[in-house]
Amino acid sequence: MKQLSLQSLFWPSLCGLLLGLCILAYQPANTTAPQDFSAAVEAAAPAVVNIYTTKVVQQRHPLANDPLFKHFFNRNGKVRQQLERSLGSGVIVDEQGYLLTNYHVINGADEILVMLQDGRQALATVIGSDADTDLAVLKIDLDKLTSIRVSEPGKARVGNMVLAIGNPYGFGQTVTQGIISATGRYGLGLSQFENFIQTDAAINPGNSGGALIDTQGRLLGINTAIYTQSGGSTGIGLAIPTDLALRTMNDLIRFGRPVRGWLGIEVRPVGNGTNGVVITGLADKGPAQLAGLQVGDILTEINGELVGDGHAGMRVITDTRPGETVKLVILRNDERIRISTEVAMRPGLQGS
Repeated sequence: MKQLSLQSLFWPSLCGLLLGLCILAYQPANTTAPQDFSAAVEAAAPAVVNIYTTKVVQQRHPLANDPLFKHFFNRNGKVRQQLERSLGSGVIVDEQGYLLTNYHVINGADEILVMLQDGRQALATVIGSDADTDLAVLKIDLDKLTSIRVSEPGKARVGNMVLAIGNPYGFGQTVTQGIISATGRYGLGLSQFENFIQTDAAINPGNSGGALIDTQGRLLGINTAIYTQSGGSTGIGLAIPTDLALRTMNDLIRFGRPVRGWLGIEVRPVGNGTNGVVITGLADKGPAQLAGLQVGDILTEINGELVGDGHAGMRVITDTRPGETVKLVILRNDERIRISTEVAMRPGLQGS
């Protein structure tokens, strides 16, 4: 058997050690430890609250009017009162105590209790609500409140890292991580005005009304719904963008109702991926009719923006303040026509 000297063992080992140290020294910085989001959570979490609601429900026995039931069980069909409790989340957006949550979280509630991260709690007053966007504004009277910083959802990109903070299943404040899966989701039948941010961050019952934040701890949206067949998170969560939420909140505080533009038209997409919508109906003496639009006209542009299948264009109208003017481009008998008209207040607003 061949014998190895100490020298023959030493030098290769030393060279291998030096080579290994050189490789470690030149590793890219971004291959080290994963990103830490604790600073973002610490910044945002004090502004996210747990919401507990109580509703008094009137109940009667389903056989209360049955004569045999009354005879044998001596029941007179009196109405009984029962308390129903539910939970959700909210976000403090103003140090004066205004907070945002979902309309469906507080709808019909007789009492709304808000619990802060620091353990304090207070009964909330409903300032206003809007079923069309599934948003509500509450107010609590506590001092030294922390309001959340706001991001710009218009700059959010698919693949951006996000965090969801809320009160799932009543566990207390919980944080989950994910990415933005899509923006501008609509046509889901969840509310009248849909422009959702979609995320795969785990959102469960009780998260409704909570915060979707970026990695800087800034508010991107109000978590509002999950797509599920089992009742639990399936990786498809939806949030109302902050710009829509804050605009609705400011209207509810200032006017007691959301303020949205209205042209008075009914439309359907041209189809086949073609830009434009066909006007199928006109409100009597509405802005569009008074401006000369006709059934059968094809609306292609609003304020220089293509209307697409109609969703983007109608959002431009609803975002326009009543009294402001919009510039329309229509096709009528293959002729391109430009029309300007003043937007009116949308009638029949829901909410309070």
